[in-house]
Amino acid sequence: MEYQEIEFSVQDGYALITLNRPDKMNALNGQMRAEITHAVRDVSQNHESLGARALVITGAGKGFCAGQDLGGQGSIATMDLERVLRDEYTPMLRAIVDCEVPTIAAVHGAAAGAGANLALICDVVIAADSAYFLQAFSRIGLIPDAGGTYMMPRLAGTAKAMGAALFADKISAKQADDWGLIWEAVADDAFEAHWKARAAHLGAGPSGAYRALKQAFRATWGNTLEEQLALEAKLQGKCGKSRDFQEGSVAFFEKRPAVFEGR
Repeated sequence: MEYQEIEFSVQDGYALITLNRPDKMNALNGQMRAEITHAVRDVSQNHESLGARALVITGAGKGFCAGQDLGGQGSIATMDLERVLRDEYTPMLRAIVDCEVPTIAAVHGAAAGAGANLALICDVVIAADSAYFLQAFSRIGLIPDAGGTYMMPRLAGTAKAMGAALFADKISAKQADDWGLIWEAVADDAFEAHWKARAAHLGAGPSGAYRALKQAFRATWGNTLEEQLALEAKLQGKCGKSRDFQEGSVAFFEKRPAVFEGR
């Protein structure tokens, strides 16, 4: 696919998707959703040949993503929201969740509506101090979508999720950090260098272990303790047979940094 609404690159061991509609605050339209889905699937399926052990999603310009592109006055009222969510958002979000490598949302400025939930569906969210998250849906008579009703209660708890959805207040990066909604908030002047360093760290890491831990964490919500313990044992058994585990063990005893192959 020739990308028009996003930019895609691979550097320092990680892939980078940049939402690239800065004049629209990177609002999500059908083309952008299709391109994100394609790029994430490409990374997931071809991460070894691409040399990408992690994936970062960020936004161009002044903000991360303003959410659904409403398309001008009257357009949203005639949009088949159920179809758009089912046929366009669900494949995009599923691709991110199922991605074979860890995903990072690097958020600056506004992450609003579906843009907030696009960030929250990623494995890790790193936000600039000036960033904010906004479940804006009730302002126009809608409910949080794009995974918002799934991720918000699990990350921040039902009380915080319900208040954020009902009142549609801005949640500052510091609040989001305090609530456990995101991984960390970083000073604006250090933000870009920081998320790049975090991504490069994952880009040099043990990809097999990352895949296994993603599988384990995703499964925990539906498993009993016994089922989760069994899954841990199975996944750990696979990790224990990997060359990365062998390297990590040798490096530990030799008191040096491990050099992982990502297998």
